[in-house]
Amino acid sequence: MGPIMLDVHGTSLSSEDKELLQHPLVGGLILFSRNYESPEQASELTRDIRASANGDILIAVDHEGGRIQRFRDNFSAIPAMGAIWDLANHNESSAIDIAKQCGVLMALEVQAVGIDISFAPVLDVNGISEVIGDRAFHQQPEKIIPLAAAFIEGMHLAGMKATGKHFPGHGSVLADSHFALPIDTRAEQAITSIDLLPFQRLISQGKIDALMPAHVIYPAIDSHAVGFSVKWLQQILRQELAFDGVIFSDDLSMEGAASVGGYVERAEASQQAGCDMLLVCNNRAGTIEILDHANITVVEQSSLRLQRLLKKTNYKWNGLNSNQDWQHARHFLSQYL
Repeated sequence: MGPIMLDVHGTSLSSEDKELLQHPLVGGLILFSRNYESPEQASELTRDIRASANGDILIAVDHEGGRIQRFRDNFSAIPAMGAIWDLANHNESSAIDIAKQCGVLMALEVQAVGIDISFAPVLDVNGISEVIGDRAFHQQPEKIIPLAAAFIEGMHLAGMKATGKHFPGHGSVLADSHFALPIDTRAEQAITSIDLLPFQRLISQGKIDALMPAHVIYPAIDSHAVGFSVKWLQQILRQELAFDGVIFSDDLSMEGAASVGGYVERAEASQQAGCDMLLVCNNRAGTIEILDHANITVVEQSSLRLQRLLKKTNYKWNGLNSNQDWQHARHFLSQYL
């Protein structure tokens, strides 16, 4: 599987989309709200994507719940993760049950239209970042860990692999990395004892199948943004934390990625730092520039890691009504929503 994850413009594939999907460097595709009209249309789109691709392709979406839920019509409304604690009246046992059923429901529905993974859950601490906010489970890392673990357990029960983001934590910087390059000037001990903690614990528990690093610089640890940092990705994540899952770059079109140069430089720096798959979204010219000119390769170890994320389930949208896990999750969550 190639290292590039791209996007498409519409609700069906254009001839250019099909041509790009044949490129040997393309191994993934991410869907957005603009690609969705109905479950039937989305199912047809994912079938066409697989038929057009050059071998296996990983299809992904950001479907966390709350304000980050790409598909709305006919899909169940998943609450924001930050709402779960309040929905449970601050009872941890109830919050864990809610989080688990949210993971089950989200994963069943997303897979039922032919998508392999949702980039979830967010493991950031809800601090000062408005772009994170209620996407995070809580303001305290110790409360995030059991809720995120339960959400992941639900995903795994439904057959979906989990992607934790945004390593090692985006919640303690105000700037939005979509539009700026955030710099977290705190001491290393503050970063590792607060923001990094959910990632560290869940990796040690074997819960995390993939991670997405933040486009954030932590000068106390390295001068490079995390997604371009050998120290963060290879020394800390691979060696010290013993993480052997997939590392996705965050979107290389974001302003937070511009610190290393243009699209070619971003892609090269990202792969050299240790990312297995590079996301290039919402900029077709940038995608083509990378495919035509970047010195990146298909890495066998990365390809093997990516293969693990492909769904092995065969859920169909019109079969969900008779799926007992789907029925249970819907009924359970209806008591709280």
